Amino acid sequence: MSRIVVTGANGKTGRVVVTDLLAHGHHVVATDAVGRAGHLSDLGTPMLVADLTDYGQAIEVLRGADAVVHLANIPAPGMYPPAVTFNRNSTMNANVFLAAQVTGVARVVWSSSETTLGLPFDTPPQYAPVDEDHFPFPTTTYALSKVVGETLAREISAWSGIPFVGLRLSNVHTPEDYAAVPGYWADPHSRKWNLWGYVDARDVAAACRLSLDAPVSGAAAFVIAAADTIMDTPSAELMRQVFPDVPLRREPGEFETLLAIDRARETLGYAPQHSWRDHVNR
Repeated sequence: MSRIVVTGANGKTGRVVVTDLLAHGHHVVATDAVGRAGHLSDLGTPMLVADLTDYGQAIEVLRGADAVVHLANIPAPGMYPPAVTFNRNSTMNANVFLAAQVTGVARVVWSSSETTLGLPFDTPPQYAPVDEDHFPFPTTTYALSKVVGETLAREISAWSGIPFVGLRLSNVHTPEDYAAVPGYWADPHSRKWNLWGYVDARDVAAACRLSLDAPVSGAAAFVIAAADTIMDTPSAELMRQVFPDVPLRREPGEFETLLAIDRARETLGYAPQHSWRDHVNR
């Protein structure tokens, strides 16, 4: 059993991550800036309310932890003014990463983003499937905050020797979200912004858990997406229709994701188990 701090634990992804870690025998300290301090009866672990834009609170949250799964950030562009998004995310990431160094945390797993790869793809990608090397192409202050976070992770890992695992998460879905999926199919341009990618929150939770023990040194980042696209049109046909001039580095499987997860499979043991196809009648 390890003592794992999960930040952003009240969020859409955080709640699933907490549940998964508890189910696998970890002691979880759940923390969020939003919520009521005390006991989260539906998750079965105490909630520590903390504002991670305050460095002192970040220190207190991480004191005694073996590892941290850091999910606390403004979760998408457009929710706040651009400068607010950048400042809050960058400050939270810096405080958690530096607090991990001070408190002796053994590993940091944190949520980077697919947006670091060039999203939205109003400007076509350089190639497909897009992999970790299609970086950095931030187009919003949200994406820029994640690029800065990856730079911070690399430097602080070098100073401290702590492995940092950044997860470039695709658009997170829960089973409740899948009812909307058929509405995307009529117009392939409606979801071109991330090459029709998505990821199930349960697979994100598995990726976080696997990252705690994966053979990683330094600071590494991995694309985390579902194994398939969110569309009912074959992947190669989507590329021909929407991005005909973008070279395919390999022919994708029929509905294979165009956000390459090969590196996460090889290094983390990531094997997504969930798809919208298990929830939608076609």
